[in-house]
Amino acid sequence: MRYSQAKQGRIFIIRLEDGDIVHQEIEKLCRKESVKAAALIILGAADKGSKLIVGPQHGCGKPIVPAEYIFDNVHEIAGTGTIFPDEKGKSVLHMHMACGRKTSSLTGCIRKGIKVWHVMEAILFELVDTTAVRSFDPTTGFELLWP
Repeated sequence: MRYSQAKQGRIFIIRLEDGDIVHQEIEKLCRKESVKAAALIILGAADKGSKLIVGPQHGCGKPIVPAEYIFDNVHEIAGTGTIFPDEKGKSVLHMHMACGRKTSSLTGCIRKGIKVWHVMEAILFELVDTTAVRSFDPTTGFELLWP
């Protein structure tokens, strides 16, 4: 385990609107408000055509190939995530959502594009006094958090 400390900065109350792509809008807000690191919670609904990464195609296979699910209808969502800068200093959102419709649900990473259906509400908790960064790990091919 690796860890470091941070302090809480500003808190942003966000309403995403119909058609917004979640990660694009959150990262745009971070650029506008100079947010480098944060924790985030979100709820609302994702529209048909949204894309979710639902795991690797093969659990132990190399290279790691993401499995993608495209929504065929609207899904209710609840998610949580973090924002940390990459090696170039760009704040990047890493968020997972639980998405459900009727009696089925799935969970995954939103990076491929979750589109808002009417509205999503988010609370972003800025983290300050941190040197944590996302850095490329050649073993996994992931941008890993280095606290």
